[in-house]
Order: sequence, then structure tokens, then C-alpha cells
Amino acid sequence: MPTETATKQSTVLGPEAEFRRHLAEGRFMVQRCAASGRHVFPPRVAEPGSGAALQWVMASGAGTVHSTSVVRRKPPAADYNVALIDLAEGPRLMSTVLGMPADHVRIGMAVIARIDSGGEAPRIVFEPAIPAWAATHSAEAGQ
Repeated sequence: MPTETATKQSTVLGPEAEFRRHLAEGRFMVQRCAASGRHVFPPRVAEPGSGAALQWVMASGAGTVHSTSVVRRKPPAADYNVALIDLAEGPRLMSTVLGMPADHVRIGMAVIARIDSGGEAPRIVFEPAIPAWAATHSAEAGQ
């Protein structure tokens, strides 16, 4: 028979599982240290360096492309990009930028996050923050 402590521990989610739960519920959350105000990603049990407690807060979704690389695939499969995105809150994460040709993603480009639930698990993806920019550059690709 499980003890009360064992039962409580089995219902507590680790940081990564809690992040995934937030995504499944349609929320892009990051952790923030109340003591320093610093945002942390990927999810952790404590702030790196200080060990201070972290709390979950809603991410703005705003970001900037820090770097990008195009993964070329054999036709008919489409190329895609892998990008490092600097969130407005400070952390950097790896993702992809959708909504435009993979080779049109540029360093310094403003992007906005959304949750993509089309795969086996929800994930954070990004789109150009200025849709007109994407439309203009997508039209150029067809020329």
C-alpha cells in the first residue's frame, strides 16, 4: 500500500512534464525567478547559479531569430529551418519558423510564438511577427 508521501510525489510533475502540460492546455509558459526576475528556459527545478525557486509565468511569445539553418530534403519533401530564437524575456530556445520559405528566415527577424499541436505532442513554433514581410519574401521566392 503506497504511503501518503509516495502518493503526493507521484502526482507532482517535474519541470519538463509541467511545461508539456501547459502546452497541451494551450499556454506557452516559462519560468521566472522571483528573487532575481530572471527568466529561465529550458524548465528547471531551480534557478541556475543561485538555486532560487522558480515560478511559471506566461511568455509574451515575442522573439528574435538569433541563428538559422536550412535542412535540405530530397523532393518531394519540403526543406525546413532550424532556428535559435531569443525570447523577449531573455532565454534562447531551438525551434522552427513557419509561414515562409525555410531559406527566407533571417537573423534578427522578429517572430511570434504559437503552439503547434499537429504532431505527436504540442510544440512551440514561430512565425514572422510582420505577416506582410513573410508575404513579400514568399512572393520573391516564386520569381
